[in-house]
Amino acid sequence: MPREDREPDELFEIRTNFYTGNYQQTINEATKLKVPQNLQTEKDLFMYRSYIAQKKYGVVLDDIRPSTSQEELVAVRLLAEFMASESKRDNILHDLDSKMGGNVKNSFCLLITAYMYYFSENYETTLKVLHNADSLECCALTIQALLKMDRLDLARKELKRMTDIDEDSVLTQLATAWVNIAIGSEKLQEAYYIFQELSDKHAVTPLLLNGQAVCHIAQGKYEDAQTALQEALDRDSNDPQTLVNLIVLSQLTAKPTEVSNRYISQMKDSHANHPFVRDLANKANELDRLVRNYQPSVSS
Repeated sequence: MPREDREPDELFEIRTNFYTGNYQQTINEATKLKVPQNLQTEKDLFMYRSYIAQKKYGVVLDDIRPSTSQEELVAVRLLAEFMASESKRDNILHDLDSKMGGNVKNSFCLLITAYMYYFSENYETTLKVLHNADSLECCALTIQALLKMDRLDLARKELKRMTDIDEDSVLTQLATAWVNIAIGSEKLQEAYYIFQELSDKHAVTPLLLNGQAVCHIAQGKYEDAQTALQEALDRDSNDPQTLVNLIVLSQLTAKPTEVSNRYISQMKDSHANHPFVRDLANKANELDRLVRNYQPSVSS
């Protein structure tokens, strides 16, 4: 639909801030913005998800009572519970498995359910959950899962669907950048321009700076990557994606081991359940196992 024919989007700023990773501004806007009753829940959901992104799970769990009957609020409360307690995650996913056989049609509930599977690196189930969902956010998460599975061909098809729905959406632009990074080559510069344009138009955030840094790293522009990541670190010293990219960059630029070790220690301290940390632990355990198996026997 041409932009001039659209109804004004009263949640545009909130939506854009959330998608570009400007979570505190999302909360600030949602707190002060007065909207019609029919938009109140959607506005609150962006606010609660921003608190979850900031790891302020208690705010969500205190605000949304367990007795609430509104399914979107039930879903976002479950997400907060899932993210807050590693020990409960298997049980939550088990309960979700039993419910997914039913007729879950609410697009937001499907999105939140799929995100929990995505966070658990269960990408096939993520895609199954999203199979019949058609919101832009569901499409974007589908693309992320497909890229994790190295299915660039299917990710490009899903991006075409997003473009047909709303090519001007911030989410569609971000998804285009993700796919361009996966394609590589000259598409890397196009991806960089998308992240830069979003930063210029809206606000500079660690999410957008990391996007730029990934493009620079893939192009071998390590100094530019370092500049972007340092700015991201200045804005949020504990952002996991920034730390992971700094670890990668430290290895590529042959910095002293202690430099990357500091970032790794910070990841272990603050983001123990991050896929990077879990993968690192698995590799370390596998290495220890191999060393034990191949130690030379000592004969008397």
